[in-house]
Amino acid sequence: MEYHKLHETDLLKIGAAYIRVSDERQDEYSPDSQLKKIREHAARDGVTIPDEYVFYDDGISGRSVKKRDDFKRMIAIAKEKTHPFEVIYVWKFSRFARNQEESLVYKNLLKRFGVSVVSVSQTIPDGPFGSLIERVIEWMDEFYSVNLAEEVKRGMTEKVSRGEPVVPPPFGYIMKDRKYYPDEEGGTANIVREIFERYANGEKQRVIAISLGERGVRTRQGNMPENRWIDYILRNPCYIGKIRWSRDGVRAVSKRDFDNDNIMVIDSDHEPLISMELWDKVQGMLDAQKKAYPKFARKEQPVDYILKGLVRCSACGGTLAINGMSGKAKVRCLQCCNYARGSCHTSHGVTLPKIEAVFMEALREAAEEKQFTLVPRTPKKADPTAVDYDKLIAVEERRLERAREAYLAEIDTIEQYAQNKKDITARIADLIKKRDRETITEIDVDAFAEKVMCTVELIERDDITEAAKNEALRTIIEKIVFEKAKGNLAIYFHDI
Repeated sequence: MEYHKLHETDLLKIGAAYIRVSDERQDEYSPDSQLKKIREHAARDGVTIPDEYVFYDDGISGRSVKKRDDFKRMIAIAKEKTHPFEVIYVWKFSRFARNQEESLVYKNLLKRFGVSVVSVSQTIPDGPFGSLIERVIEWMDEFYSVNLAEEVKRGMTEKVSRGEPVVPPPFGYIMKDRKYYPDEEGGTANIVREIFERYANGEKQRVIAISLGERGVRTRQGNMPENRWIDYILRNPCYIGKIRWSRDGVRAVSKRDFDNDNIMVIDSDHEPLISMELWDKVQGMLDAQKKAYPKFARKEQPVDYILKGLVRCSACGGTLAINGMSGKAKVRCLQCCNYARGSCHTSHGVTLPKIEAVFMEALREAAEEKQFTLVPRTPKKADPTAVDYDKLIAVEERRLERAREAYLAEIDTIEQYAQNKKDITARIADLIKKRDRETITEIDVDAFAEKVMCTVELIERDDITEAAKNEALRTIIEKIVFEKAKGNLAIYFHDI
C-alpha cells in the first residue's frame, strides 16, 4: 500500500472568527449572520474555522477593548508561541475596533505573531494602496461612532427637556411603555419611602444601609447597600416626579456633582414616591451634614503614618483607614473603609500603635527567616497589549457556573455538562499557568531578605518622615491583610 505524504499546501489553514454586536436589534450584524458570511469567505480562502476559535462579544461597544473579554482571550491565544490560527476574520473592520488607535496597536501586535485580520465585506486590494485604504475605512468607522454618540446624546437631551425618561428607572421604579411606574409589587418603592422617612427621623446613612443589607435588600447591580447608595437615593429628584440629566455627557450626576450648571432637572409625568415636604426636609438635613463634616470636601491628606494605604480588610479587601480615636489617651484607630460605609459587615477596628508593632515584628521575622509571599508588581501604566489573565479566568468561571445552571435547569444533559466542565476547567488551568509564568519571577532570596532588613532599619529611624517610610515600604510590599477575628497579619511582597 502506498501512502501519500501530506505537504503543508495540502492542508487547510486554521483561522479564527471574531463576532461582535453592540445592539441585538442590528439584524444585519446578528451573530449567526456574521459567522455564516465569515465561514463562507474563509472556505473560499482555503481556511477552516473550528468552533473553539469563534470569539464572541455581545452588546459591547467597539470603541474600547476594556470590556471585550472574548476579544482579549483571542489576542492572548494569538500571542502564544504556537498560535493555532493564522488569520482572524471579521464581518467588517468596525467589528474589530472603532477606535483607530487601538486597532493599529492590536493589528501590529498580531502581525508580529504572523496573524492577519481580514474583513469579509470590505475588500482591500493588494499593493501599496491597500493599507492606506484600510486606514481610511477605520477612520470613517471611528468618525461614524463618535458622530453617532453625539447625535444620540443630542436626541436624549431633547427628550429629557420634554420630561421623557431616557435611562433605566432608578431603584424604586420599573419601566413600562417608556414611562416610570412605582415598583409596588417588587417592594422597592416602599424601601425608598422607608429610606427617606428614617433619615428624616435622624438615622444616619450607614445605619440605614446596614439594616437594609441584613434584610436582604440589594442595589440594582446586586451589591450590598452602603452609605453612598443611600445618599444618592436621598438626593435623586426622580422621587418627587422629576428627571435629572447632564447636558455635557460628562455624567456629572454619576460623579455626584449635583451643583453643576450642566445638570438639567425637568418636571416629568411619573408618580412621585415622596412628598415635597419630606424632600425639602431631607435636602436641608443633607446640606447641613455636608457643611458640618469636612470629609464631604475632602482634599488629599498627607501621609502621616507608615502603613497608610497598605493594610487591607480580610473580609472584603477594602483599605483600612484612620477612623477616629480610642480611649482616654486618644489613640488613633484604623477601620475598614467599606465597614465605615456600611457595605462590609465585619469590623476590623484596631489601634494604630498595636498594628504597627505587630507589623514590624512580622516584617523582621520574614527577613530573618527569608520567607516571603510574593504577588505580581502592578505597573503604574498598563501596557495596552498586556493580557489581563485574572479577568479572562473570571470569564471562564462565569461560563462554568452558567453550564452548571443549564444542567440543573435540564437544558443540557449530564454528558454535555461533563464535557463543558472539562473544556472550561482546562482553559482555566491553562490561563492560570500562563498568568503565573508571566507574572511571578524567580528572586534572589538572600538579596531580597537584605533589602527587607534595610527597609526595617530605615523605618525604625527617628530622623525619617512617615511619608518617606511609607514610600520605602511600598517598594517591597504590595499589601498587608489583617484578619481581626484570628489576630492574623499577612504581608504580601512585590516580586522583583
